Amino acid sequence: MAVLARLGVIVVLWAVVAEGILDPVDFLALQAVRRSLDDMPGSSFFEAWDFTADPCGFPGVFCDGNKVSALALGDPRAGSPGLSGRLDQALGRLSALTELSLVPGRVEGELPESLSSCRNLRFLAVSKNLISGQIPDGLGGLSNLRTLDVSFNQISGTIPASIATLPSITNLILCHNHLTGGIPSFPDSSPLIRLDLKHNDLSGGVPNLPSTLQYLSLSANRLTGTVDSVLPRLTRLNYLDLSMNQLDGPIPASVFTLPLSVLQLQRNFFSGLLQPANDVTIQVVDLSYNRFWGPVSPLLAGVGQLYLNNNRFTGEVPARLVQELVGSGGLQVLYLQHNFLTGIEISPASSLPSSVSLCLMYNCMVPPVYAPCPLKAGSTNTRPADQCPEWRG
Repeated sequence: MAVLARLGVIVVLWAVVAEGILDPVDFLALQAVRRSLDDMPGSSFFEAWDFTADPCGFPGVFCDGNKVSALALGDPRAGSPGLSGRLDQALGRLSALTELSLVPGRVEGELPESLSSCRNLRFLAVSKNLISGQIPDGLGGLSNLRTLDVSFNQISGTIPASIATLPSITNLILCHNHLTGGIPSFPDSSPLIRLDLKHNDLSGGVPNLPSTLQYLSLSANRLTGTVDSVLPRLTRLNYLDLSMNQLDGPIPASVFTLPLSVLQLQRNFFSGLLQPANDVTIQVVDLSYNRFWGPVSPLLAGVGQLYLNNNRFTGEVPARLVQELVGSGGLQVLYLQHNFLTGIEISPASSLPSSVSLCLMYNCMVPPVYAPCPLKAGSTNTRPADQCPEWRG
């Protein structure tokens, strides 16, 4: 009987070990992670990390059996001060890790190269910290990685070509860093939905991008060349921002048929006529500070906020735009300042609704109605006559 009792105790202990005790490799890896990070003043995230207890019960630690499957470092509540320190190479020893996130804080140093050993990693997000160095090439070997977000850090170097060929990547968010070089080419088979590379120092042209894209932001870089062969195939785009680059050439009419809610192309060198084929219903269209010329299309009357200022548009403002603006239609903002427009059909006695904004300054006409313009429009109402050969009064 005593032997059977001892055997029963052994079985119970074995069950506890099997179900409740973390794998020793993962246990030691978590201890190394804890030593490399600290709570910033006001944060108490690590107070409950008492290694005399089961780490699978720690805040931010999620286990599958006796392995760590997800690690959410830091208090996720809004306003939490976050963490400081560095990300330890021991993270790479968490062989079952599928998700790693880090709340905004002051974590510095480089992304651990060892993360490339986490072959099951699907989600990696460490935005709004002080992480520097380069994106590890080894991350390009994580075939299950769907989201890579290292935005708002101090990461430099080039984007590894292998990142663009990740077979499962849907969200690639590298904005607000110091990345240089070109945008890598993505295969047509890429499932990429969101590509956010804004506010870096990227150069070169815009490569062919996968047709699965729904969100594309490349603003505030040094990109050059044309996009007329790139954009038409992105038929699922609902957000497009290429502003503040050095892009040139025409904008194809098909861009205005994309299912966009926002189209931002301002502050480039785009040129040519704007000739949408059908009524445009995009909520925000900003084409300001470019070199577009010719008449303003009446098919833009369905836009919610339309910025065409600082271009080379000529002729009269289409009556449809005026009707939408004065009649409290969908058009709420119409900026036409700093062009070569010669007239607008609007009564000087018209009272613009308080909810709309119209700016006509510095064209080849005297603005017939008073409407407050942004300060950067200047204080000169009309262009000099020698710049306005078509102006007849």
